[in-house]
Amino acid sequence: MSISAADVNKLRQMTGAGLMDCKKALTETNGDFEAAMDYLRKKGAKISANRADREASEGAVIAVTSADAKKGAAIKLTCETDFVGKNEAFVAFAREIAEAALNAEPATLEDLKNLSISGGTIAGRLMDEVAKIGEKIDVTAYALVKGENVVSYIHGANRIGVLVELNNAPSEANTAAGKDVAMQIAAMNPIAVNKADVSADVVAREMEIGREQARAEGKPEAILDKIAQGKVEKFYKESTLLNQEFVKDNSKTVGKMLGEVESGLTVKQFKRIQLG
Repeated sequence: MSISAADVNKLRQMTGAGLMDCKKALTETNGDFEAAMDYLRKKGAKISANRADREASEGAVIAVTSADAKKGAAIKLTCETDFVGKNEAFVAFAREIAEAALNAEPATLEDLKNLSISGGTIAGRLMDEVAKIGEKIDVTAYALVKGENVVSYIHGANRIGVLVELNNAPSEANTAAGKDVAMQIAAMNPIAVNKADVSADVVAREMEIGREQARAEGKPEAILDKIAQGKVEKFYKESTLLNQEFVKDNSKTVGKMLGEVESGLTVKQFKRIQLG
């Protein structure tokens, strides 16, 4: 009997098996879905479900920007082993996904997986890779940054990807500074751009920790808030990008470095994606 593409796709969505496996299963069972699912189970093709509980902490992170530097996209394609994560074909697949995200600007990770790339949708290609490689493979993180000047950076054999939006129009000098800032973000993992970007909940938590530390040290209750505020200021210096010591020259902050490169130059936002 004739098996329609819609039926093949339906079975594929139900089982996570590869396209050709689903077509063969339906052909062998005369289009009976339940029998086709049994056929796939007997053949061991339902790999996605069987591996749902496996840890996929390896893979590749790719960050790319448009030619005009007006936007950047970063994705994390995960797998189970370092061997697969470093494979050239796997990394090329990750880059293809990142480029598709950059071009289409999907709103969500789910929208990203529905994008069409060579050989079908990203979701379909993922299932094909699972069936072919035998590991749990998925796109587990996605970020899109749009603005006046977006710089990308990939650190440590595709283990960390960073996107940075600068406020000034692109120039050779500020693009180089943007790369330095992206490297800083990769290494130091700040939680926010500046003090004002830290949530009130985080500040309250740090204040409470500071008070308890001071109390444990035997400090008088009357000065606990003052001591805690000092600890919060230290937290800002360590955890907010513009206030961190610049890793290439710890005599200045990241904010000061940027101002020296170009008048008024600063970071508007950043995204950081990491394996593990």
